[in-house]
Amino acid sequence: MKKYISVLAILTLVMPAHAETNVFFGDEINSLTVYGTYSTGSGTLFKLINPAIWDFYPQIFAMVQYSQPITFFRLDSRLNLNVGQNFAYDSSAGLSFGGIGISVDTAILQYKGWYTGIGIGPFMRDSRDRWVESRLVFEEKFFIGKNINERWNVELTTIHFSNGNFTSANEGFNFFGFGFGYKF
Repeated sequence: MKKYISVLAILTLVMPAHAETNVFFGDEINSLTVYGTYSTGSGTLFKLINPAIWDFYPQIFAMVQYSQPITFFRLDSRLNLNVGQNFAYDSSAGLSFGGIGISVDTAILQYKGWYTGIGIGPFMRDSRDRWVESRLVFEEKFFIGKNINERWNVELTTIHFSNGNFTSANEGFNFFGFGFGYKF
């Protein structure tokens, strides 16, 4: 863990994400992104960055994200309103949920239209289940994106939902997938 934090701190200091325009938006002030992800199983936040421990479960998480530009400690960021639905099927019955949340994504690194960053925010789910007992959960996200042109971008993302151990059942949900965004 100390190694990951040290590398992230060094990269942040060496290549700060700051430009005349926000990397997520260019000259635009709104964006709409649609995410489609597949479950990499329950477990800790560390599943976001370690594909070796992914377990694929029969769950799909779809999310629509509306965003506006902000900065966070002078880093390009976006403030998001998210609406999502997890569809569990096969042996995972009882793990489906819908949710709405707000989050902030921050670009840590950017280079020639490419960017990578992290995001975090609270979500309210419509149900409880055996993996996460509470309806209030937190989303943590890691992503790598590319601006295809002035209007379109694509992202590769990993998402983790958990309740921060507020309840005894907190296995968490983890997802991996793609996002396609339109700026306007």
